[in-house]
Amino acid sequence: MVEFDIIESDIQNPTPFSREDIADFLYEHLDEFGDEKKHILSCIGYAYGDDEGQDGFILVAHEDEKVVGSVIINHTNMSGFIPEHILVYIAVHGDYRGQGLGKQLMEQIIEETEGDIALHVEADNPAVHLYEKYGFTNKYLEMRLKK
Repeated sequence: MVEFDIIESDIQNPTPFSREDIADFLYEHLDEFGDEKKHILSCIGYAYGDDEGQDGFILVAHEDEKVVGSVIINHTNMSGFIPEHILVYIAVHGDYRGQGLGKQLMEQIIEETEGDIALHVEADNPAVHLYEKYGFTNKYLEMRLKK
């Protein structure tokens, strides 16, 4: 049976999973839509509030001692002009895809947050349809200056 737990910091962690465990899981199961492990670890540090003004949480879905899904939410602390939360990473273990776990993760995240949630997704990512089912829309064209 899959269980869900919220992790807010290294201290407020009801699971046996460390930062490294979660980063390893996300690195492996984000597939071609992922980032370098060091960036995933940095995101976890933000969610855990390693530096002043940073916070958020991680939702972990696990079965026994195995991570089967995870989401990282970072709080922006910019209510009113930027969504209050950014869903930075969401992944489901390859063996658990197509069984509704992604939907369960989304529902838990929506329930656990107050305020708006933003996310970035590549146009060819099949998860776009999941996000649209939960009311996410493409409000802006993102533009970046790479230096």
